[in-house]
Parts: sequence; C-alpha cells; structure tokens
Amino acid sequence: MKDFLTIATIVKPQGIRGEVKVLALTDSPEDLQAFTRVYVGGKPCKILKVRAQNGNCAFLTLSGIADRNAAELLRGLEITADRNDAPALPQDTFYIADVIGCRVLSGDSEIGVVEEITPAKTDVYAVALNSGKRLVFPAVQGLIESVDLTEKTVRVNAERLGEVAFEE
Repeated sequence: MKDFLTIATIVKPQGIRGEVKVLALTDSPEDLQAFTRVYVGGKPCKILKVRAQNGNCAFLTLSGIADRNAAELLRGLEITADRNDAPALPQDTFYIADVIGCRVLSGDSEIGVVEEITPAKTDVYAVALNSGKRLVFPAVQGLIESVDLTEKTVRVNAERLGEVAFEE
C-alpha cells in the first residue's frame, strides 16, 4: 500500500484571496475537511476551509496562499495526504490507490489488472487486458463481488460484467 494518497487535484484559482477550485478524489468533497495536514506539490500545507460544490468539486483555502497569483502557481498540482492522517473508511470501502494494480477475477479466470479508477457517483474501472486492450466498466450494483487487498484481487460477476463492460 502507498504511504501517501492523492485526495484532490487543483483545477484553477478562485477569486482574488488565494482560494483554489479542486476536483476531490474522495467520495464527497466534504471529506477533504477530515485532512488537516496535506501536501501540495510535495510541500506541507494545511486546509483552512472547504466549501463543497455540486459534484466532486470544492473550493479550498490553503495556508500560505494569500492571493490569486499564488493560487495560479498551484494549477494542476495534486493534493496528497499521509495515509496515517487519513480518516477510517466504512466497511467494504477502499482507497482507489489500494485497488489499482489488483488482479480482476471472474470465477477461475483472470481478466486483467486494474489500471485506473475514475471516481464518480458510480466509479468507472479501466482494466488492462493481456491482449493489450482495456476493459472499461462502471462499478454498478451486483458487479463487484469482493475486494481482497491482502491478495490484491477484485472478484466480479461475469454475467453482470458482460452487461455493462466494453473494450477500448
């Protein structure tokens, strides 16, 4: 497991007082408030204020960022947090960083390896296939049967997978 988790990406400055708009990579933008100490571009920083917006966006006030010019320099940077500072997750909930790299299994067959997960209301998985192509599917109800981070496996229901997946 990774020591640091990417929790947001800075999209752009907001206003003239140093606030930034971020794309939250958490279940909800409000979850960003649980992280008091974060790293922006690898440098330590504190989240002073979070204003959630519709969807996965939020506006953050960060320590040391006093004006729009300072905020502009952060455009495109990732906000990371130490795993030890992360809040506990509910049962059957996992950090995306921990699921990436897991083998995807259906019955006794290995389908591929989780390459990317796009957070959304229903997360979208991209799985690298042995053929060099990618299999993309939303994590709809009844599709993912289990996730075992110890074994680094994700078990999926083959029938449900056939209904929603497509190859790229």
